[in-house]
Amino acid sequence: MSATLPVAGSARVRAAAWGDLRADRAAVAGLLLLNGLASAAGLVGPWLLGRIVDAVRAGSGDVLGTVDRLALGVLVFTVVQTLLARWALAVGYRFGERTAGRVRERFLARTLALPPSVAEHVPAGELIARGSTDASVVATTLRRAVPEVLVALVQALFLIVAVLVLDPLLGLCGLVCLLGVGAALRWYLRRARPAYLTEAATGARLADVVTSTAKGARTIEALALEGRRAEAADTAVADARAARLRTLWLRTVLFPSFDVSCVLPVVGVLLVGGALHANGLVSVGVVVAATVYLRQLVGPLDTLVVWVEQLQGATASYARVEGLAEVPRDEPGPAAAPGNDRIEVSGVRYAYAGGRDVLRGVDLVVRPGERLALVGTSGAGKSTLARLLAGLDRPRTGSVTVGGTPVADLPPDRLREQVVLVTQDHHVFHDTVRDNLRVVKPGATDEELRAVLAAVGARWVGDLPQGLDTEVGADISLDGARAQQLSLARVVLADPHTLILDEATALLDPTTARETERSLGAVLRGRTVIAIAHRLQTAHDADRVAVLEAGELVELGTHDELVSAGGPYGRLWRSWHGGHGEPGGRDPGRRPGSARQGGR
Repeated sequence: MSATLPVAGSARVRAAAWGDLRADRAAVAGLLLLNGLASAAGLVGPWLLGRIVDAVRAGSGDVLGTVDRLALGVLVFTVVQTLLARWALAVGYRFGERTAGRVRERFLARTLALPPSVAEHVPAGELIARGSTDASVVATTLRRAVPEVLVALVQALFLIVAVLVLDPLLGLCGLVCLLGVGAALRWYLRRARPAYLTEAATGARLADVVTSTAKGARTIEALALEGRRAEAADTAVADARAARLRTLWLRTVLFPSFDVSCVLPVVGVLLVGGALHANGLVSVGVVVAATVYLRQLVGPLDTLVVWVEQLQGATASYARVEGLAEVPRDEPGPAAAPGNDRIEVSGVRYAYAGGRDVLRGVDLVVRPGERLALVGTSGAGKSTLARLLAGLDRPRTGSVTVGGTPVADLPPDRLREQVVLVTQDHHVFHDTVRDNLRVVKPGATDEELRAVLAAVGARWVGDLPQGLDTEVGADISLDGARAQQLSLARVVLADPHTLILDEATALLDPTTARETERSLGAVLRGRTVIAIAHRLQTAHDADRVAVLEAGELVELGTHDELVSAGGPYGRLWRSWHGGHGEPGGRDPGRRPGSARQGGR
């Protein structure tokens, strides 16, 4: 059953952004100072230009010398403004890179801290979209928006103040004409946030459909589900297209409205300034300077409007990235260390969210050092019981304990030492074989690494050109079977007391799988091994067999006892045995003595 990750509210996004700014406040202070100096230098040029106009109109004294000096001043302050602005941008981009790194690290830490019950039920596209597209949008915005928006804000503020100081009446005229910009922005902002959140959500759903379809392509083809998946893809594409068209429509209204609104202050000042000059209230130089200031205001306002539009998408992405902080944490309470390694399942009932119980009143004791096989038809509850035994989920009622301590209450480090669940899902890092194994035990020697590889039958590592130093994904690409062996070797190196195998050798061919299981059995002798037996040969070699049907434990005993009883397991065994022949030429009622070795 899929789950939806939360989206952070505006307050949390503002708090996160403020925290990112405070984390590098020296750079932010430098940005403000440099941008302020650059903007102040930029104000001198238009003022000097007005002085030049007035000097030429006056026509008295050394006009050419005055114009030359004023023009030189315009050049000097323009160069100073350019250098300060570039310096400010350099500081801003360095700030953005550092902040983007913090955002990505925070997202990764929160992703790794997700409760397994949440992480495994979230659509794959949701985490992919948040960790790639959304995180990249946030990182890009932090790299560019902070310096550029700060520059634009400081410039706009200085220009407005300059016009007001130059002539209050002309300044007020310009501000009144700018009200159109504010009205357009207000209309846009009321509609932008929900529209961009919808766009991000539909994009995540589309990514999930594409990912799940590609991952399950063989199953889809085998079950003739191509038409159904095509319909799902068409629906996801249509939803994503509609959401994008909605945000595009908002932009097509915002930008033309802004362009018209930015022309009005210049036109207004020219008209009002002309009337004032005709009445002898202001000089032509003042009108020219005010007009240039307001014309220069178009640049920072254009930057701000562009970023206001882009920040809506960035804010939506920021809300999705920060939303992981609102996932309820299943924090284990203080738990005593297990008194022993005995696992007890008592009266367990479990149901997935919104569904009926898939386990009903299961009682089971797993003795230390025992090899227990879980057997049952598909949907009987084997994998669900394995997750409860591994502490990944909590029972709805009843308890699952190890040494008297609830398994799910164990701290993560202690839990990994106690119980490890191994499935057919695995991950191989783009790194050397050595470092892929040392993930679980950094101090492991090469001898230990070769021993665990031999234990899972990964003899192919010895044939690699650089041995343990061979880089997976660069020097060699591993197929599913070899990647699974590498993952199993990692588990053996971790050396947990209890190992739960759920299709852990599913990607191996039957012969290799059998050899791997035997090797694992030898290495893990004395450890508790709980195997979900998809091949009944695994149950044949176990110390005891637990049979599940429709979420209930219906049989428990040795292989011989259950075959003799003629119940569900006996019927399964006869059906399987009839199609496969006697294992290894032995009587199905007798098992090799070595299978019973190991502590009880």
